Amino acid sequence: MTSTEETPTTASPAARPAGRPRSAKAEKAIIDATLDMIGEGMGLFELSIEAIAARAGVGKTTIYRRWSSKEDLFVDAVATLKSPFPPPGGGSVRDDLIACMRVFQSDANDARSRCVMSIAMNEAERHPRLVGRIQQEAIEPRKAVVTALLRRGIATGELRADLDLAIAMATLVGTVMWYIRTTGDHSSPDLAERVVDQLLAGLGP
Repeated sequence: MTSTEETPTTASPAARPAGRPRSAKAEKAIIDATLDMIGEGMGLFELSIEAIAARAGVGKTTIYRRWSSKEDLFVDAVATLKSPFPPPGGGSVRDDLIACMRVFQSDANDARSRCVMSIAMNEAERHPRLVGRIQQEAIEPRKAVVTALLRRGIATGELRADLDLAIAMATLVGTVMWYIRTTGDHSSPDLAERVVDQLLAGLGP
């Protein structure tokens, strides 16, 4: 008994690496297929697990092992479009805000990301719960990071004490997004720095 039980255990470390890349590859194919179909104009109603599986080249069971419904898959797929923020550098609030705005700039420059997010948010009337989940999974974490940076700036005296956090955050992020969309300037290397510095001149004490 002991020898038969030990044989699989001994072999398992060599076997595991072979399975993990295939699983990760399948998950990426499913996410990419979902995003491509949303980008082609499909909302939640038009999407089907069957169509996503066919586009991704996997079986339906492969999808259902990871997501219990197409709504769960829709939300997770959209959330992947949001690049992670770098960890705060711990220096000035200005530098950390610039780092965050560069992420917003990068995302705004991604054509598929812009298209998918626009379609996803247009689902609000038919699927308010879905959009609420997208807000919770993809947008609220970013808002929390920027809000925390602004609070830190108030605590350190880099920002004025009566700062309206919601307006300040909307002004920073909105300016980056508005600038790119209205000017078509997708490659300005110092856009985030210019936006932060310009606004800090009005937000500072």
